[in-house]
Amino acid sequence: MSPTYTIDDLIYLMSRLRDPDGGCPWDLKQDFASIVPHTLEEAYEVADAIERKDWSHLNDELGDLLFQVIFYAQLGAETERFDFSTIVSNLVAKLVRRHPHVFPDGTLHSPPAERTLTDDEIKQNWERIKQQEREGKEAKGVSRVLDDVPKALPSLSRAVKLQKRASQVGFDWNDAELVLDKIEEEIAELREAIQLGNQAAVADEMGDVLFAQVNLARHLGVNPEDAVRGTNQKFERRFGFVEDNVLKSGKAWSEFSLDELDQFWDQAKAKGL
Repeated sequence: MSPTYTIDDLIYLMSRLRDPDGGCPWDLKQDFASIVPHTLEEAYEVADAIERKDWSHLNDELGDLLFQVIFYAQLGAETERFDFSTIVSNLVAKLVRRHPHVFPDGTLHSPPAERTLTDDEIKQNWERIKQQEREGKEAKGVSRVLDDVPKALPSLSRAVKLQKRASQVGFDWNDAELVLDKIEEEIAELREAIQLGNQAAVADEMGDVLFAQVNLARHLGVNPEDAVRGTNQKFERRFGFVEDNVLKSGKAWSEFSLDELDQFWDQAKAKGL
């Protein structure tokens, strides 16, 4: 029978991997920066398993993601910055602080609140508490509105966070229709850059168009990452249908005109793919 391990066993395992005397050569070479790409990859693999409803693999992927946290904790302990226990303690304290509707007296074991808050009230409390936390950081040198929006986020997700943060100080459109007008304005500027043949301007205006589209998604309550991910999947399904028909024909791709391929695509749409 396989042994059942605990989080303490995982922390011990990590310390062995980083032990200069008999540890793993690869693990010993790593630092905070070098394992960031692996952390991002593991997070995406968790998201992918959930999206595919692949529950058997989700267990493994969550373990891989947890290992990333343990790795950072070991590096923190070695540099005397923090360790796993301080990570957990700070996290619990923050979550208790950010959920006064669950922990009304501000302690982990406080009795339940007398009244259940609405979703809007919970959101307002959350934003107020996060603002208080940001103000606390200002005293430590984080003084600008956008300073602590992580730069390593995927571009669409970071755009949303930048826009939300600016919105909290009143810098925002108050109507989705105005954002649509802005998108049309940016598209006109993109067309002009294309006509001028200025590739640097094209790239700049293309970014403006995408940023404005993210803004519209935010105003409409749509997560742009989720929207594009869904469109990617839809494209894969429909293109797969087109490819199946090309393969069944026995002809090469080059023997089909774009109109003929579009007909397959329209068939895929009609089938709800």
